[in-house]
Amino acid sequence: MELDGPIGVVGAGSWGTTLAWLLADKGYHVDLWAYEEEVVKSINELHENSLYLPGFHLSEKIIAHSELQRVAKDHDLLVMVVPSHVYRGVARRMLSFLKPAAIIVSATKGIENETLLTMSGIWKELAPSPDSLQVLVLSGPSFAREVADRIPTAVALAAEHLDTARAVQHVFATKNFRVYTNKDKIGVELAGALKNVIALAAGVSDGLGFGYNTRAALITRGLAEITRLGVKLGANPLTFSGLSGVGDLLLTCTGDLSRNRKVGLQLGQGRKIHEILAEMRMVAEGVKTAKSAYFLAKRMNVEMPISEKVYEVLYQDKEPKTAVRELMERELKQEVELHHSWSAETT
Repeated sequence: MELDGPIGVVGAGSWGTTLAWLLADKGYHVDLWAYEEEVVKSINELHENSLYLPGFHLSEKIIAHSELQRVAKDHDLLVMVVPSHVYRGVARRMLSFLKPAAIIVSATKGIENETLLTMSGIWKELAPSPDSLQVLVLSGPSFAREVADRIPTAVALAAEHLDTARAVQHVFATKNFRVYTNKDKIGVELAGALKNVIALAAGVSDGLGFGYNTRAALITRGLAEITRLGVKLGANPLTFSGLSGVGDLLLTCTGDLSRNRKVGLQLGQGRKIHEILAEMRMVAEGVKTAKSAYFLAKRMNVEMPISEKVYEVLYQDKEPKTAVRELMERELKQEVELHHSWSAETT
């Protein structure tokens, strides 16, 4: 499969701009859709996204557009990097312009609040037929600024069809950006979305002044509950020990560039969520995903105590110290759980 034509990138936040930069740096012509006119002007005139990725020169191979049709039309490969809460609306607008059998690489980490669908699930619901397009998922520990600084990074690319995954793998891979293929799309998506909820909890812990012991416990038990839900929804448990699982979880719970951790940090210091969000230009996906995680866990009858407490702090105004006390005073449990083996048919 040859993928050597122009590439469309939908979404010009820090991650979308970075992926456009990476692809253009490899020689691809990139059409980049931006919601804000000021971003379109900044990229086309100054070759910089001064709003979301200031200080990084962008190749002239990147052309920014405010018309979604210009980016969605006549491209074999499109990269979707818009926030999860607008994902469905943008995808629906793109549908009539897409080429037959277009390849979509979804790089958004979230779960839709209303339907509890992952981003690839939204495409599956909207697509006119199962074969009308292919949706892959790109996820893993990858702060945009570090990728743009050419710091070595490794990510996972998930798809049902490995031949497609391998073709796209080569499109994105560079000497500083290593891409691994994976067939467990639901696992990769759930891991990427839910780790943001645990990162909020880790930030709260740090904001309350707790130490490394607490953070390590949150990360470990957070991974356990993410895996529990993922396996219930058909994911391979091994995915959660990979780049999109523990790799991204560690990064987001400990890295100073993590927006979700920063939000949690301020919550732990006593600020209210509406005050924090009012000051943010970029999206902290974990805030909305916490609501989806809470209701998805209820629907699937899966115990997710950390995610539940994050939801209560965000949406029920529970005091963070009270949430921590309730977590620590829960009924004592056995640590290790046995998961049924992932179906051999999917490996």
